[in-house]
Amino acid sequence: MGFRIKELREEKNWSQSVLAEKSGVSRNLIARLESGELTFTTTDTLLKLAKALGKKVNEIFLKMMFNALNTN
Repeated sequence: MGFRIKELREEKNWSQSVLAEKSGVSRNLIARLESGELTFTTTDTLLKLAKALGKKVNEIFLKMMFNALNTN
């Protein structure tokens, strides 16, 4: 999941701090999700990140699930 968040954030040329400010999610949590240190989060966090990025939740995490299934 984290890579897709990073990819979408970088498409907007936003730092983690900017995404944190716009989403209300801590920069530390964003960093941990992007690095893969955390592999899950709450629905509320996903909704906040998706809204800030202008995406639907499935655009953030279903693509990652699809890619993972196709590499195994």
